[in-house]
Parts: sequence; structure tokens; C-alpha cells
Amino acid sequence: MTPSDDVQAAIPGLIVGFVLALLVTLALTPVVRRYARRLGVVDRPEARRVNTRIVARGGGIAIGFAFISVSLLMLALNAIAGTHFVDEPASVGARQVAALLVGAAAALAIGFLDDKYQLRARWQFVGQLAVAGVAVLLGVVVTTINDPLSPEGIFRIPAAIVGVTTLLWIVGMVNSLNFIDGLDGLSSGIALIAALTLGVISLGVGTGDPEPYVALFCFILAGALAGFLRWNFHPAQIFSGTSGIMCVGYALAVLSILGAGKIAVALLVLGVPIMDTFWITVRRIASGRSPFAADRGHIHHRLLDLGLSHRNTVLVIYGVCVLLAVMSLVLSTTSQMYAFLGLIVLFGLALLAIERLGGGAGAVQESLDAESYAADHDSADGFVAAQVAEPGVDSAASRRTSPEADPAEARHEPVAAGPDPARRP
Repeated sequence: MTPSDDVQAAIPGLIVGFVLALLVTLALTPVVRRYARRLGVVDRPEARRVNTRIVARGGGIAIGFAFISVSLLMLALNAIAGTHFVDEPASVGARQVAALLVGAAAALAIGFLDDKYQLRARWQFVGQLAVAGVAVLLGVVVTTINDPLSPEGIFRIPAAIVGVTTLLWIVGMVNSLNFIDGLDGLSSGIALIAALTLGVISLGVGTGDPEPYVALFCFILAGALAGFLRWNFHPAQIFSGTSGIMCVGYALAVLSILGAGKIAVALLVLGVPIMDTFWITVRRIASGRSPFAADRGHIHHRLLDLGLSHRNTVLVIYGVCVLLAVMSLVLSTTSQMYAFLGLIVLFGLALLAIERLGGGAGAVQESLDAESYAADHDSADGFVAAQVAEPGVDSAASRRTSPEADPAEARHEPVAAGPDPARRP
């Protein structure tokens, strides 16, 4: 078979994997949402958050289950002679697949512990390192990166530090998605764009080096995210939570390592969350604060401060990510790195310009979140979803109902008490 024949033979399987994952997540997410509320796995309104009502979290359980289960099903079908649709490449064997799926399951479990018990940032970081260690131990490591200044166009990472480099890459990817996860559908939509882009690149578009076996996992992940986005887009009925962020961030990081030349693609297509994380961290450290300290300095907060609605802010960032995805498909690997370096500068200038337009640093106000979201939620969407009031709190939002509200909520199904995130040290 020629490479083009390999891709053509794989396409039906890729479509089936995408659709199955989408349907599983679409059906499972409401179930996860119902049980999350009963267990008290919810986000409660507080000064830093944009939600003015209690929203279930832990939606990553649906994403992770769909991704892992559908991947195993498609691998089983591929092993049967009559339904074989893609060959396993020498570079991606059983250990690499185990690193992807076992690591994703571990990330899902550790993330759910935070969704339920609100772990301190230090323990979340330890969990991220542990999950990243799974990939390293099973042989998924970053050995080269694109180097526009090298005659060969690549930089070979010394063997002594490939493990550390891989740990930094995976943990960095997880935290980039975590830091951008501030508006309904934002992180899941960005991850969907990234997964689709990695899948298309893996089919040889822009590279001429197809890897349909890797593309299979990319499209399954994209399907799971697409199904979840139905419930997570504004106004969100459930959040992915730390379980979703860790699972998806880990999966994207590993998929970008598998195969050649995808690190640069991931850097570019995920440029918005990566650059947001970079500049936010720089600003916090420069002001003598912890890089994990919460504030309203993220790009989506700045766009809200300029007067964009919640939905429009998300769509603007989607548009930027799609543009970067197209650039990653048409640029060479060397040009991708130049584009990423340029993006660092442009993003910093954009943040500065937005801050100036918004009235300077004083525009980043902790108290603005809930009020600005409430006004947008009522005017843009015409309703606030039904909410069960917390004991002792007479909230106007808790007495409104939504035509899309869960029947259990309409019956005032009790929400189990959970840890208050505002009290986390």
C-alpha cells in the first residue's frame, strides 16, 4: 500500500471512532451531571468565578470514559482480520498505547479527587507529575524539537534530560488548559480544535508523512470533546472539572509526542492557552505572587472587561485558535516555530493593549466576575438555569427556571454539601 492508500483505508475507522465517542459522551454527560450534583461535586459561585449558580463539575469522567472505551473498542476491531483498517507503526507499539490510555485513566482519577475534595495546588501538581511519569516510564518521551536556527531544523535533546523535558511538556500542557478554563466551553472547545488539528496533521496534511494510527486516537478524543461541548457551551450545564482538564491535557500532550513534528503543531494551535499561561505566570512572579495564585488577569477576563459578552468572548478565542490551526497546516515545521516565537511577542502586546483599553491594571477587579456574568447571562440568553439555593442564601438566581433545566433540578433535588473552594488555602 502507498501512504495515500493507508489513509484512505483508515478514514472509515476514523469516522466511526469519532462518531462513537461523540455519542457516548453525549449520552453519558447528563448522567455524570446528575450524580455529580448528588455527591456535591459542584462549582459554587464566588468572587473569582463567572458562574452565578451552582454548576456540576466532573464532566471529564464522561470525556475520559468515552475516549478510553472507544479507543479500546476500535483497537479490538482493528485486530480482527475482517475489520482491520489501519496498520500499527513500529514507532507506536503496545507500550505507547498503554502510556496514552493508562495515563489518561490515571489523570482522570487524580483529577476527580480534586473535583470532589478540592485538593491544594501542591497536591494537584504532584498528581500531574505522577501521571506524566507514567508516560516517561512507558517510553513516551520528547527526543527532538524543531529548531529554526539549526541547519537540520531540529534540536536533539540530550538523553540525560529527555525525561525531565517530557515531564515539563506534559505538566505544562495540563496547566495551560487549566489556566484557560475560565468560561463555559472555552477549554473544551480549544482542546477540540487541537485534537482535530493533530488528527489532520497525522493524516499527512502539510507533512506528507501520514500516521493514521495516531490519527485514530486524535479523532476519538475530538469526538468525545464534541459530545461534551453540547452540555458545556454557554450556558454550561456541567463543567469538565480537573478530571477533564488533566485527562484531556495529558492525552493531547502524549498525542503530540507520538509521531514526528507534532510538538511544534501543538505549540502553535494551543498558542492561546500556552501564551496566556506564560504571561500570567510572568506577571504573577514579577509582582511577588505565586504562579498558581488566582486572579482575573487571563485573556478571557480582559475581553469580558472590554464589554464582550460571555459567548462572544469564547467565540473570539475559538476564532484565533482556528486561525493558528490553519497556520500549523500550511507552514513548514521551521516556520511553525518562527510563528510561535512571534506569537509570544504579539500575545504580550495584545494583553497590554487590552489592559490599556480596559482602563489599565485597575480594570482587573476581583469583584467584577459575578456581576458581569450575571448581566450577560440574563441579557444574552434570556434566562438563568434553575438552581437550588444554598442553605441560608436567598438568591434570585436560585428561583429562576430554565427550559433546559434538568427535571431533577426542577424538583429541587438536593445538592450534597461539598468543600467550599473559596476556603482553600
